[in-house]
Amino acid sequence: MIGTNELLMIFGVIVLLFGASKLPELARSMGSSMGEFKKAQRESELSLKEFERSLKEPAASKSKIQETAEKLGIDIRGKTDEQLLDEIQKSAEKPKEVSEP
Repeated sequence: MIGTNELLMIFGVIVLLFGASKLPELARSMGSSMGEFKKAQRESELSLKEFERSLKEPAASKSKIQETAEKLGIDIRGKTDEQLLDEIQKSAEKPKEVSEP
């Protein structure tokens, strides 16, 4: 652990290197950089927690592809979006039956 004598020596070297007039500016810049670092750290922790939460919770909302497939009467269980797109395309290519009155 750093003792009092070592702290005084470090402070003396800083004063010699930067000068007494630059110390307040140096302290301000160090304080603002520490604030920015802590802000970035909090943001990254929040995004990590949000990502973990999204992995744990099943996706409640359906994609537009899944909604379209359901509207066309296509079973969406266990199918990827690619498979659903193929089935949507196939159903769009089929000629529609016209009912005659």
